[in-house]
Amino acid sequence: MRFHTRKWVKPEDLNANGTLFGGRLLDWIDEEAALYTIIQLENQKVVTKYMSEIDFKSSAKQGDIIEIGIDVVKFGTASLTLSCAVRNKMTHETIITISNIVMVNIGPDGKAKPHGKTQIEYVADRLK
Repeated sequence: MRFHTRKWVKPEDLNANGTLFGGRLLDWIDEEAALYTIIQLENQKVVTKYMSEIDFKSSAKQGDIIEIGIDVVKFGTASLTLSCAVRNKMTHETIITISNIVMVNIGPDGKAKPHGKTQIEYVADRLK
């Protein structure tokens, strides 16, 4: 799993229990999945179609730094299926895992559009 993004847990990210609000974490994950997909598919028009079971394993508190990791599970014709793990950089505990996040490539008409990709491409390789 490649960890691409770090977030600092601030007071506005907390729930009534004083720990990281799950909705905020899911917002960050959805954004990270979209950014990853946009870069991989080279198209700014992507949407989240599906998230599998979300497994909360631990939490984070104010001041903690978390890392969001994304891996590609498979390339579909017009989609990209990702997995995600979030870990607490301070405690080294896994906070959440999601086995499948399906992102769909969208064309100008707003409908699913085949993307023609079959493997992960790294930006550094595109610049050669």
